[in-house]
Amino acid sequence: MPGAGRSTVATTAGPDTSAEEVVRHAPDGLAVVDDRGRFVDANPAAVLLCGLDPDAVAGARSPFPVPDDPATAARSGELTVAWEPAPGQRREFAYVRSPLPGERRWLVSFRDVTLARLRERRLTAIAKAASSVASKRSLVGTLEALAQEVARTDALAGVQVLTVNSSGDRLHVMGAAGFGRSAEFFDRLMECRSRGARLMMLEALERREPVVVPHRYDQTMSDPRWAPLHEMMRSPRWDTFASVPLLARGEPVGILNAFFAPGQVVGDTELEFLLAMAEQAAMAVDHAALLERERDVVRREERQKLARDLHDSVVQQVFSMMMQARSLSVLVGRGLTPTPKKVAQVADDLSGSAEAVLADLRGMVVELRPAASTPGGFVPALRSLVDTTSARTGLDVTLDVDDPAAELSALDADLLEDVYRVVAEAVHNSVKHAGAGRISARLAVAAHGRRRRLVADVVDDGCGLGGGDPDAPVGGSASSGLGMTVMRERAARWGGAVRVRQQAAGGTSVRLSVPLPTSVPATPERDTAADTAADTAADTAADTEGSS
Repeated sequence: MPGAGRSTVATTAGPDTSAEEVVRHAPDGLAVVDDRGRFVDANPAAVLLCGLDPDAVAGARSPFPVPDDPATAARSGELTVAWEPAPGQRREFAYVRSPLPGERRWLVSFRDVTLARLRERRLTAIAKAASSVASKRSLVGTLEALAQEVARTDALAGVQVLTVNSSGDRLHVMGAAGFGRSAEFFDRLMECRSRGARLMMLEALERREPVVVPHRYDQTMSDPRWAPLHEMMRSPRWDTFASVPLLARGEPVGILNAFFAPGQVVGDTELEFLLAMAEQAAMAVDHAALLERERDVVRREERQKLARDLHDSVVQQVFSMMMQARSLSVLVGRGLTPTPKKVAQVADDLSGSAEAVLADLRGMVVELRPAASTPGGFVPALRSLVDTTSARTGLDVTLDVDDPAAELSALDADLLEDVYRVVAEAVHNSVKHAGAGRISARLAVAAHGRRRRLVADVVDDGCGLGGGDPDAPVGGSASSGLGMTVMRERAARWGGAVRVRQQAAGGTSVRLSVPLPTSVPATPERDTAADTAADTAADTAADTEGSS
């Protein structure tokens, strides 16, 4: 042991020479620390681990805090502490301290756990990123969280996640840590490129493999070709630059840029972590693209459905109005004067047709209007749907909402929109195909064992599955074609399902069941004896979940 404290550590181990040799050659750090948190003495392993000057150990600052209560500290077990012997050289020590008898000094035994803790944090970061990809519906939110996680885990100066737009000619900063986002970033980047600057991230994107450039900060800040980005990239201070492509199905969809702090080493393990996080980012981008394509298909199919509905109702009624008006024109063209009775008859027919057209159009507007845009939100939107349907069809349509604590209003707006669309489609199918006289809709946040679900039921007293309307799809009031497909896709988007059943007493029930976050309180679902009997009979009769 060098310095005046050599005998201190040796004495704690024993007075003989062999004990001193054990201390000197111990793989773990052994040190004596005073009540100011400064080294008194340290063995060679401790000197190496803490980056100390072997000739100036005594009085040097130590990583180990002074305990407030020596009695409690002696029983505290193994602790951890972070240490930075030089800028960018962060280490973590696991240590145990014991008080030396008769003086305010501590014997500290410690070991380097930097890599082990870093691996733990990286695995945690990868798991969090995977969870974020699976749960978040916002691509920007996912990539922003991922960038923050990468920067925090490896203590990086900055991280950027950029995605390629659909035409492949622009990159957009979708997530950032350390550096803020700027709408001018890409344009300034292209200006740098036009000046002759070498864009390493575009090379990584083109080559589809990582690129690592040491001392890139000094190169960039001293190069006038990078002047348009100097102000944006100047702070925080960084050194090595790494760029990792985001690959989805083998195709580049973006770039993850990592800016390492001065003194940080970029080795295989650092690259492996960046590649793992880039893979999660690529999955998020790919998932968002698939979701957008799915939404495009749904929007296209809903437009087709609207076109069919317009043709079946409004177009035919307007055509009838046109023919009635033309009959008067024909009479006048032949030199015949329509009698007052004939004019009154045509006027009544036109008025009736116009009222029917207006009712149909109002019903379609209600069905198409987003639930979130209705004053008061989701429940008023459903009540408007029910009231409008009842008014224009003459059917007895009712709505029961079991939501005493107003939990529904706290749910995700997109989820409520999908629930609204499913209920609207089920009501529409009952009106169009079931030949029903009564339609009842009910919503409840229901407890099913340990799980909580939003349950929506639409029940009619019509012809049941497969009967009645010869033009209706198999499944009676539950469309087995486009409508049913869209309903199930909306439910599946939230991990839910749509079930269609034949009622024991006739008619059809459509049930939407969607699991809810654990933070949403639940009220027990009300199951009446009639409901139970109907479910039992339906189980033995007809249960159409995918075949109807």
